[in-house]
Amino acid sequence: MKKALINIDYTNDFVAENGALTCGEPGRHIETFICDITRQFIEQNEYVVFAIDFHKENDSLHPESALFPPHNVEGSAGRELYGKLNDLYNVYQSQVNVEWMNKTRYSAFAGTDLEIKLRERQITDVYLAGVCTDICVLHTA
Repeated sequence: MKKALINIDYTNDFVAENGALTCGEPGRHIETFICDITRQFIEQNEYVVFAIDFHKENDSLHPESALFPPHNVEGSAGRELYGKLNDLYNVYQSQVNVEWMNKTRYSAFAGTDLEIKLRERQITDVYLAGVCTDICVLHTA
């Protein structure tokens, strides 16, 4: 059995108190769990993908532009991983089993090579962690 963890959108804009689309205290409450499971997967040499929402500034053609205020904008502090997860990523980001993936739609599979990467690694079990579970986590599942 080969496992992968897809860590979805645990960024400042979705979690921090002043985030553009913050999910609030419930998102901050799971920080330790998100960090613990991510560290566990990395240290067990399982594949870990940080699938992170990516938007260009003033992109009026993106379908989310009419639905949400600007968020996770390229180069912004809002797009950085939240809190201790950012620290964890900075420690492990150069490992071969850790990958950052820009996603431009709700699903981490839409318009990315995620399926190919999972198949080439012969992943049999996929675990999802993140916030806004009724949007991006749900659509990735």
